[in-house]
Parts: sequence; structure tokens; C-alpha cells
Amino acid sequence: MLEVHGLSSHYGRIQALAGIDLKVEEGELVALVGANGAGKSTLLRAISGVQPAAGRIAFDGKDIAAASAERRVRLGIVQVPEGRQVFGPLSVEDNLRLGAYTRARGESDAELGRVYAMFPALKERRRQAAGLLSGGQQQMLAIGRALMAKPRLLLLDEPSMGLAPRLVEEIYAKVRSLRQARTTIFLVDQNARAALAVADRGYVLETGRVVLAGSGAELLANGQVREAYLGM
Repeated sequence: MLEVHGLSSHYGRIQALAGIDLKVEEGELVALVGANGAGKSTLLRAISGVQPAAGRIAFDGKDIAAASAERRVRLGIVQVPEGRQVFGPLSVEDNLRLGAYTRARGESDAELGRVYAMFPALKERRRQAAGLLSGGQQQMLAIGRALMAKPRLLLLDEPSMGLAPRLVEEIYAKVRSLRQARTTIFLVDQNARAALAVADRGYVLETGRVVLAGSGAELLANGQVREAYLGM
């Protein structure tokens, strides 16, 4: 579904990505792990079209490197941003409906019901300002908002950031359910153990370069990964 070849990106003179090659097959959950500052979020932003990049990005075999971010959303590439970035003064339901801006009203009503079924806490608080939600609830809202767009490829950026272990488990339970429903997911997380445990395949990024690739299980068992990212 997604193929990236020779992708590079800079912040001024600083090279954040250097010749990235990777792929995500339809129905897969692929994890990207690495230290803070390795370029993980930059890569997701390049794929979603909000970060300038050079190289080839193909979606369903078609090069989309020149496509706008809005065009990529309409094609089905939807990102859950790092830090959630919910619209704090707006209600939970208004935040969710904003995720469906490319959809007809009837479609958004149906998706809203599915999101509320997945995240009952959001339905209970649907009239509440999003900024008053807990960190875990805001992460659920950010995921729900992305699902309202009916993504064909869901980009998840640091879903466990700043959350207590119990909430991380809850969020990853939802990620597993999306995977079981055959949602195609490209997941970035500093929590390498949680990310690789749910991944079909994974990549390890260091200073803007892919240095390891394999199945989630293989990377979890890899001595280099265990020492660098799992504290073992």
C-alpha cells in the first residue's frame, strides 16, 4: 500500500532523514522505533505531506510526493499527530466531526457511532470541551478523530507519550483491535516494547537512517534492540 524510496528531509542545514526505504503492505501493522530525535515523527509528517521531503512516496503504486496534505487525506492517509493536538475549546463531538470533513453528513454520522462504540468514554463526554479531558482520553479522541476520516492508512505518532502504564495498555488494546479489523497502520513510538509487541514488521531508525528491519518478534529478540531500546 505504501512504498517509500530514498526519502530525505532537512530542517535548514540539519538533515533529519537520509535515504529512507520502507514499505507497508495492506492490512499490516508496521512499527517504527528509535530514540528521541531519530527522525520518526519527521518521517510520518513527510508521508502525510506536512513536512517537505525529497524522494519517492507511492500509495497504491502511484507517486504522491507532489500531492498536498489535503489530497493525501482524501486518498486515505490520515495521521494521529504527536501530542494529540485536539481543539481544546471545542466539544468532543465537534473535534470528532472535524475529522470527517471530507465525508458526507450521513457517512460521518455512521462513523461517529463506530467511534463511540470503540471509545465509550468519549460518548459520555461528547458535550464536554476537549481540553478538559485527561491525557488518555485526549489520545482516544485524537485516534477517534482520525478514524472519522475512514483511513486506508492510519499513521499513529507516539500514542503512548506521557501516559501512565495502565493507560498505555488501554490505548494499545485499541490499536490491537484496529489491527484485527485489518486497518493498515504505520506506528511510531518511543515505547519500543509496546510497539514491536503488536507489529507484524518493524524498522529501527537511528539519526535519520533505517539500521534494522524484521518482524516485530525478531526485533524484540534482537540483542542490539534489547540493549538500546528495551533496557535489557
